[in-house]
Amino acid sequence: MNEQHVIDHLDARQPQIVAWLKDFLRIPSVSADPAFAPGMHEARRFLVERLQQIGLAGVRLLDGDGEPAVYGEWNGAPGQPTLMVYGHYDVQPADPVAQWRTPPFEPTEVDGRLYGRGTSDVKGSTTIALEVIASFLAVQGRCPVNIKVFLEGEEETGSPSLRTLVERHRALLQADAVLSADGGRASAQVPTINTGARGNSQLEVRLRTAHKDLHSGRYGGGVRNALHEMARLVASLHHADGGVAVEGFYEGVLPLNARQRADTAAFPYDEAAFFSDVGAGAHGEPEYTARERITLRPALDVNGLWGGYTGGGGKTIVPCEAQAKLTTRVVAGQDPRAVIHAVLRHLQRRCPPGCTLDVVALNDGSPASTLAPDHPLVRAAEAVLERESGRRPLHVRLGASVPVTSIFKEMLGIDTLMFGFNLPDEDVHAPNEFFRLASIQQGTRAWTLLLAELAKHAPASFHAG
Repeated sequence: MNEQHVIDHLDARQPQIVAWLKDFLRIPSVSADPAFAPGMHEARRFLVERLQQIGLAGVRLLDGDGEPAVYGEWNGAPGQPTLMVYGHYDVQPADPVAQWRTPPFEPTEVDGRLYGRGTSDVKGSTTIALEVIASFLAVQGRCPVNIKVFLEGEEETGSPSLRTLVERHRALLQADAVLSADGGRASAQVPTINTGARGNSQLEVRLRTAHKDLHSGRYGGGVRNALHEMARLVASLHHADGGVAVEGFYEGVLPLNARQRADTAAFPYDEAAFFSDVGAGAHGEPEYTARERITLRPALDVNGLWGGYTGGGGKTIVPCEAQAKLTTRVVAGQDPRAVIHAVLRHLQRRCPPGCTLDVVALNDGSPASTLAPDHPLVRAAEAVLERESGRRPLHVRLGASVPVTSIFKEMLGIDTLMFGFNLPDEDVHAPNEFFRLASIQQGTRAWTLLLAELAKHAPASFHAG
């Protein structure tokens, strides 16, 4: 099979690929907010239509009692590995919308960048994967490997129904390995291979101090203030140096090994620039480098804290209620359920007398994932990236979480290679998210070569060990 013909076809179609991506980006597929349900529905319709146009069979929606996944397959390579191609069609909320320089759901090109919510995470890289499959089928009538496309709709909310979905469709989802469009490049200059990601879990709590908000002139100084108490609780989660103060939080964390520290040290990383670029100061466990803290160590963060009056002007009250949202990032060896429950116990034990602390939402999340350095997915990616760049790729771990990696490993026994083409500075989850247009051509070339390289490995080799 001559993959260069496929690459030439993709190069010639770059304008059409960008145009299709822009149409995809105009769909406000925000999974976290029920108000965007029409956008989620439209994204599924849009993708079903594209998979059918590509020539995939069995295109359908897979339901797990949440946002359905979009599925399609091509099984025309007998004896070759079966690769599940993963992406997700949901995006983060665009808030705060006022901080966007361009409309979040109207993709805009500026200086070689495509701005819009979901460009980098992860509609850009999902488009790359789909277009490569489409070009193989258009040019050669076949792919080098068997393909199962799985496009999730709940990744940005922690994949809450993914386990149910996999359980219901376990036979359909059997494959030898997963290629994920999610989980991007660590550097534009140095070739890298993601060999794992942190896991996560989520918690939202509500603290109450009275039956209703109280007049601060009549009650101020004489009763507990819900915001004061919540702030005190949240502050107790960490030591002054940034280490987590929750008993049991670090249970199971494995010491960093020599290879992890060596690969991390070899990665070209300007720590001062990393923080200055976002106007932040370094903080966290002092015995680890910043790069180690954000990829190899667990973390606990407060994502939201609110209560009382937040409108214009003043309102002299003692708030009776405060809420907080928290998330963890866990590493290999940790149980995300045990970690988030340790956080909850910490808050409950320190809730002062006369106050109540209720759980609004709790998601046990998913564990960290790890891909062995000698896995066929890694060896194939190394061969492609070294051939393309002339440099041996570094192994890195992703600081973010991609729940599908650990869930597919646990439930289907298959490993995942994250091969997205987004870059760390593209303001993912923030206003003014963007994706470099040059990454589309780079990505379509690399995905084409990778599928061809993976065809050299026997299906059984993906399950060895």
